Amino acid sequence: MELRDIEIFLVLAEELHFGRTAERLHVSQARVSQAIKKQERRIGAELFSRTSRTVSLTEIGRQFRDDLRPVYSGLHESLERARLAARGVTAQLRVGMLPFNVVDLHAYWKAFRTRHPQWELRIRPAPFSDVFGRLRAGDMDVVVVWLPVDEPDFTVGPILCTDSRILAVTAGHDLAERDHVRLETFADFPHATAPGMADYWEDSYLPFHTPRGRTIERTMAVTSADELINLVSMGEIIHGFPSHVTGYWGMPNLRWLPIPDLPAMSFALVWRTEAENDLVRALADTVRDLGTVRF
Repeated sequence: MELRDIEIFLVLAEELHFGRTAERLHVSQARVSQAIKKQERRIGAELFSRTSRTVSLTEIGRQFRDDLRPVYSGLHESLERARLAARGVTAQLRVGMLPFNVVDLHAYWKAFRTRHPQWELRIRPAPFSDVFGRLRAGDMDVVVVWLPVDEPDFTVGPILCTDSRILAVTAGHDLAERDHVRLETFADFPHATAPGMADYWEDSYLPFHTPRGRTIERTMAVTSADELINLVSMGEIIHGFPSHVTGYWGMPNLRWLPIPDLPAMSFALVWRTEAENDLVRALADTVRDLGTVRF
């Protein structure tokens, strides 16, 4: 079995969605289907139960997943160590970013690489859903996420940036011509959420209730940033963001409105306490030395 086919199976076993699996692996849905069908033919049994609405693992699929995970992880780590050794790199630090590709943060990465050329620093977008679970699973060594983070097994490191809050609406929306929007108004319109977020953490991004106690409804679950902004641009939802996203999304049909009664949002380094090592400490020291960026 090819390594890529194993990866496709394991990601589908996690996502239970062919579209999200294809998006995460940057392949077509047809490629995902072909890989799964090939594995099922080889095994002689279905690995997934499929309906028009759901995908779930069969009992054989669950056993196959549990057997493959440690094998794949060990093989992948061995290949990665060999690749790094061939380049003279002794270790790698993987950082997942919830903020978008903020140019102002590049100074941290440049300084780290200058100080520690023997280590490879990889900056990638963090998963949009269940970021804490992915950090615990070892998919990343460090994440850059908004505060507060109150998880007993995590260490919260230095703050990289602090950002004001803005609301995104489509140009034809009822709110589009306003010069700002109060949080109380949020209860009049639908919003979105990402699955797998702790309640306190989600509430710190978008409160569940307005100052007067009205419910701010989440009517849609989204799993990617592109899906989220497309829903806004189509007028199906409104959504609050940190202000740095305006440099990332330059869509002419969007309007960005200040939210004066939402506090600024700070993003910090967070890592699993038991996984702390010299690379993590070195990155934290670099951020402390350069100080916090304020937008």
